[in-house]
Amino acid sequence: MVLRLAFFALMALGLLGFGTVAWIATRPPTPDRASVAAAAKITLLITAHPIRAGSLLKPEDLTGKEFTLREAGDDYSLDTVDARHALTGAMVRRSFVIGDIVRMNDVMRPGEHGFLAAVLGPGMRAVSVGVDVVTGTAGLIWPGDRIDLILTQAIGDPAVPLGRRIAAETVLSDVRVIAIDQQLVRGVAPDGSEGKARTVTMEVTPAQAERISVATRIGRLSLSVRSADRGPKGLAALPTTTWGSDVSPALGADVAQGKPRTAVRVFQGSAEVKEFQF
Repeated sequence: MVLRLAFFALMALGLLGFGTVAWIATRPPTPDRASVAAAAKITLLITAHPIRAGSLLKPEDLTGKEFTLREAGDDYSLDTVDARHALTGAMVRRSFVIGDIVRMNDVMRPGEHGFLAAVLGPGMRAVSVGVDVVTGTAGLIWPGDRIDLILTQAIGDPAVPLGRRIAAETVLSDVRVIAIDQQLVRGVAPDGSEGKARTVTMEVTPAQAERISVATRIGRLSLSVRSADRGPKGLAALPTTTWGSDVSPALGADVAQGKPRTAVRVFQGSAEVKEFQF
């Protein structure tokens, strides 16, 4: 009787062990923490379109896309407001195709050692000019934009006709902006409140750098953004000058049309003389 009970007990234990092994074998494997982390989704910054080496990044050059950590690899940039701001104006060291992950080793950001030297073309110079919120087109200029530099000056000689006392002329055409610096100088805004001027750094030739140096002493500089479609290569706008009378005929229609004024002098007696202009 004892032997029979022992036999049945051993049979029960064997069946229990077999069932346990079979249950464990049929369960899916539990993923480890490393596998779970590698499969996690994150949103990274990628290029929205092809970008050539040496170009300066603009906000529209970047977009976001989800990747797993395994796909992301190393040295990536998360798609955040701060990351986009930090990359604006950065120079790309290599060419990108659409959808490339933007990695920090592939860009050089403003302020880093050697940034200006890397951005400038052979024989070119970097020149900065101070602009306020109006002359700098209200913060709408970005590194990489092409601009015209316009000089506006007032001529204080009273002998000059009224219509020729204010003039604006394009002193430089189709120059590249390479940096928008942080606020450096405090000025006064048009509404009387304190505004903050900024500096715009441009890539120019040595001769153009001298023109800018002179222009800053003559009058006020303002910037005009050029279209992204620059037209035929090497085509530049001809220098132009606009006078006050070209804008407002009230300042002297005859001068604007190139017609000299007619003066008539009236003598009364031997001393009194009156002059009338038509």
